[in-house]
Amino acid sequence: MRLAIVCYPAVGGSGVVATELAKALACRKHTVHLVSSEPPLRFTSCLPNLYFHQVVPPDYPVFRYRPYESALAGRLVRLAEEGVELIHVHYAIPHAVSAYLAQQTLRQQGKSVTVITTLHGTDTTLVSQDPDLYPIVELALRSSEEVTAVSHALATETQERFHLPELPRVIPNFVDIHTFSPAKRSAELRTAYAQPDELLLLHASNFRPVKQTIHILYIFHEVLSIGLPAKLLLIGDGPERTSCEKTAHELGLWSQVHFIGSLQEMAPLLAIGDIFLLSSAYESFGLAALESLASGVPVVAPKVGGLPEVIHPEAGILYPPGDLRAARDAVLHIASNLALYRQGARKVALRYDTARIVPLYESLYERARSIA
Repeated sequence: MRLAIVCYPAVGGSGVVATELAKALACRKHTVHLVSSEPPLRFTSCLPNLYFHQVVPPDYPVFRYRPYESALAGRLVRLAEEGVELIHVHYAIPHAVSAYLAQQTLRQQGKSVTVITTLHGTDTTLVSQDPDLYPIVELALRSSEEVTAVSHALATETQERFHLPELPRVIPNFVDIHTFSPAKRSAELRTAYAQPDELLLLHASNFRPVKQTIHILYIFHEVLSIGLPAKLLLIGDGPERTSCEKTAHELGLWSQVHFIGSLQEMAPLLAIGDIFLLSSAYESFGLAALESLASGVPVVAPKVGGLPEVIHPEAGILYPPGDLRAARDAVLHIASNLALYRQGARKVALRYDTARIVPLYESLYERARSIA
């Protein structure tokens, strides 16, 4: 099959999943065109049937903002004219809208292309609150041959907010269980961040407000306050990082917190951790949590969104949102049963192996093309 996959390039679950899907499909002999404004963070390929297309809209003096949506639609039209049969967009805004515009342009030429939209969370949960964007996103979703969501929670919420006639099809995120594996655990690397008797806690995100990363620091402070020796690795970057650094100083944690920044290769760091922490106000799925589970690292996270579908009892503990002492207690419980939770984490992650999930997309593509 010849298809185009459209995504954001920055750190975040939607771009990572789209890029990994493109690589996996290319390995399965499909011809894949990955389209974005910049090379995605995890895009590295020497596969002869995987191509990257960078969309750079024109910069004219009359434009206050560059018309990326229109330029993207035009690139998708060109790809369809060159043989692309299906467009799979990740994230509704603006990608689903651009795909709809491309689809309408092609119809004027007597041609057709199948469009699939995959929702990742804030593209519908936040967009639905904007009265200007809402009707456009609703139109794009209703015009897609198929709409998928990465969790049942997101599918249900999207259908309710946009009054979709059918529930979006759920295809969960996936993980390469060979890349993210306990086998990547390096005692030498761990020693660079923590002593053998210290618990090594991890968090990875794009530091957006919805991630509430500052709460991670307060949870860590609670853990230290009861005398448990520990260190914290904060992986990633974003708008809340400066506030987190300030809070680490104010709480007297600076010498025990490592701000790692954004990384293209996270697997080695995840593998050396003991417990992965989340404190998000909302998570549609929690890809970083899944990658931690695959690395044999149990997760402590709030009971929100799609996280209960991923963090099974044997793989971690969910705490009431905002209850940081409950989060601390969860850390203590897992720390006292770490070997058992490590085994459970890996076992749960195996259910989301790339080899199991990617065929679900292939079946979806064939079904969508047959009804287009």
